[in-house]
Order: sequence, then C-alpha cells, then structure tokens
Amino acid sequence: MTKKLKALYLKYHEIIHYILVGGGTTVVAWGCKYLCNLFFFDGTSFPGIYQITVLSIVENIAAIAYAYPANRKWVFHSTNPRILEELLKFSGSRAFVCILGWILNMLLVNVMGINVFLSTLLAGLIGGVVNFTLLKLVIFCHRDRGTERAKATIIPSRETVSLETDFAPAA
Repeated sequence: MTKKLKALYLKYHEIIHYILVGGGTTVVAWGCKYLCNLFFFDGTSFPGIYQITVLSIVENIAAIAYAYPANRKWVFHSTNPRILEELLKFSGSRAFVCILGWILNMLLVNVMGINVFLSTLLAGLIGGVVNFTLLKLVIFCHRDRGTERAKATIIPSRETVSLETDFAPAA
C-alpha cells in the first residue's frame, strides 16, 4: 500500500505541490484581503467599487508575493538566474488569470444565473488549471536556461565542444 502511494506521489508530485502551494496562496491572499478590509474599511460586508478595487489589488499582490517564491522553489524547482524576468512573467500570468476569473464570474452569475459562491468555485478551478498550464509551459518551462547561457558564454580551451552534449536542454 505504501509503495503504491509513494509511486503515485512520485508520479504526481508537481501537481500535489502546486495544490498545496495554491492552498497556502489562497490563505495568504484572503487573509490579507480580510485584514485590509477590517483595518481600512471597518470590515464591511458590502464594499463599494473603490473598496472592491483596493481589496482586489491587495489580494493579488499578496498572492503574487507568496506564490512566486513558493512555486519557484517547491513546485517547479526553478534555477533560472533571471528572477526579475521570471517574476514579471509570473505576475502577468496571475493578472491574466485574475481577469479570466472576473469574466467567468460575470458570465456565470449574470448570464447563466449561477449562485455567486458556485461561480467563484468554478472560476477558481478553471483559473487554477489555466494558471498551472501557464506556469508549466511559459514561466517555469526552462529550468536550466541560465546554466545553458553560462555554458555558452564560456570560451572553451583547446578541447572540442560538442553542441549536442554541452548545450542540449536537460530532459
């Protein structure tokens, strides 16, 4: 039984870690949003458009501040030395998923008449899958890009350099 669980874990460890980091991100983001609402808007249950905008910005900044280093280290094990570039791409993908979630909520609630709590759950699930796909295929896709660039800039001595072995991407 434990061998089967270990095999499943090893097969799906990246997705398992992503779900755990996503849960932590949700707790951090919602916690910051709640505290901001409590301290600046007296904990209102029905914030106005200005308050919603401020709370959304706080929530997304908190989510990015927590999720980027956690995903970089524990989910995708990135070693890319171009951290700022990676962070900007990560922030862009989070902004895209945020806008996608807003659009999905508008459609599900206002067009299809689905309860706001169910629409939030559905939009969150769809957003999570889209976000994982973007992170996997766009942001953290070249884990060893920095080391490849470093190798490429080193001028080899009299040794023969094989492009296949020295500069090929790691599988």
